Amino acid sequence: MKLEITIPTKLSEIKLSQYQAFLKIAKDNEDSEFLHQKMVQIFCGIDLKDVASIKRKDVNEITNNLGALFNTNHKFIPRFKLGGAEFGFIPNLDDMTQGEYVDLDTYITDWDEMHKAMAVLFRPITNKMGDRYTIEEYKGSLTYADVMKHAPLDVVLGAMVFFYHLGNELLKSTLTYLEENKKIMDIVNKHNSENAG
Repeated sequence: MKLEITIPTKLSEIKLSQYQAFLKIAKDNEDSEFLHQKMVQIFCGIDLKDVASIKRKDVNEITNNLGALFNTNHKFIPRFKLGGAEFGFIPNLDDMTQGEYVDLDTYITDWDEMHKAMAVLFRPITNKMGDRYTIEEYKGSLTYADVMKHAPLDVVLGAMVFFYHLGNELLKSTLTYLEENKKIMDIVNKHNSENAG
């Protein structure tokens, strides 16, 4: 039997829903042979019974190539096309609504819910001028959650890296602020103890 499969060569060829499906299986299984088979099944879009008919060396080569895709630097991608629409990342995080913030905070750390987090972060572009754009008003994560299941994985991982770096910068700023305030508090406490003593 001759089997033709399409092997993704870029993360943009893998959907978020495929990655979520693989993570769900990987979380509960430690058997590497089974995980290799599931990786080929899920990312190449073939039946598990067909994976069993592929030569072992070919399965190993496919899984090594797929694994290499995940071991690359993930760049932030602010805009992408999906289903005939162009989606854009929230242009200004400082202007995020309370609803957007609460939903994002709820979903961003759970890969099972990542499509909902992406529906908060990315919405259809309504106007654009050069590199600047506006996106559709937020109507809840469920509006585009199912659409975001088809989002390219490079976009999703790029957004995750963006938030990781943002969190690190916030942590550094907070530590610097606390360190500076500690010096001020030490001076105030020293001054107060001298006045009291």
